[in-house]
Amino acid sequence: MSDMILKVEHLTKEFKVHKSGGVSGSAGGSHALVRAVNDVSFSVAEGETFGIVGESGCGKSTTGRLILRLIDPTSGRIEFRGTDMTHLSGEALRGMRRKIQMVFQDPYASLNPRMNVAGNVGEPLEIHRLVSSKAERDEKVKELLATVGLNPDYYVRFPFEFSGGQRQRIGIARALSLSPELVIADEPVSALDVSLQAQIINLLQDLKAKKNLTYIFIAHDLGVVKHISDRIAVMYLGKIAEIADKREIFARPLHPYTQALFSSIPIPNPAKRRLRAPLGGDVPSPLAPPPGCLFHTRCSRVMDRCRVEVPALREVAPGHQVACHLY
Repeated sequence: MSDMILKVEHLTKEFKVHKSGGVSGSAGGSHALVRAVNDVSFSVAEGETFGIVGESGCGKSTTGRLILRLIDPTSGRIEFRGTDMTHLSGEALRGMRRKIQMVFQDPYASLNPRMNVAGNVGEPLEIHRLVSSKAERDEKVKELLATVGLNPDYYVRFPFEFSGGQRQRIGIARALSLSPELVIADEPVSALDVSLQAQIINLLQDLKAKKNLTYIFIAHDLGVVKHISDRIAVMYLGKIAEIADKREIFARPLHPYTQALFSSIPIPNPAKRRLRAPLGGDVPSPLAPPPGCLFHTRCSRVMDRCRVEVPALREVAPGHQVACHLY
């Protein structure tokens, strides 16, 4: 996994919002800027699963949408296989999107209820002119359904006829329709029952091996991320706090936020004890983030320096990066 398929450098996204908290769609009224993604940098190696974790609202899903260019970055650079796709548009951007696809969080909202399965899964094939007839499209859709463990004859059915787990399989089939190299899975199991979560995770792992895929796996469930990821990035209030190999970060978390986050994972064996690192206070409002280290208002090891100086994300051990003044 030495070849980097994706490089994200100093990625930032600001949204204009009304002071009341809603996204601003008009020029008038009182508004402020929210930096949902704040100077984020990381690389993803070909063939790996790169996990992104953090609390709700930390910017992880926005990061995924920025990489796919579903929303445009305020600043920064997104490079895929050596091509800068930050400012691509039109046919050039469409061509890059064939190589990067997304599995969305909500299997109920991500499928068009007015289209049957053949329409939902086959639409990308038609948009990219990869099929020449409806019959050819339907045959390819049947193959994709079989690939994700569904009956090929289901291609004539509509989304409301399926369970949540089946709908997510359909979403995965649609993501695979263009034979992508990189798949961004945005909390793909969070809306499913626990029993179905394991099935979808196993399916994603099988598909990765069979089709030589690279994943960015976004989630807040640490157990799921630990199971599927090779490396993990921890985000807090729009910034990356720590990046390391899965085994390293769970065995030796360095950032106080990572330590607190991981200490909250339930232990199946009640006889085992774990040193807790409880979080104090609440997540600061993104409308008024604190100066210096964004985590200093909740950190038990805060220093004067933390209140005024933003810590840089730097490597403190081979492959282990942390943004903290303690290191």
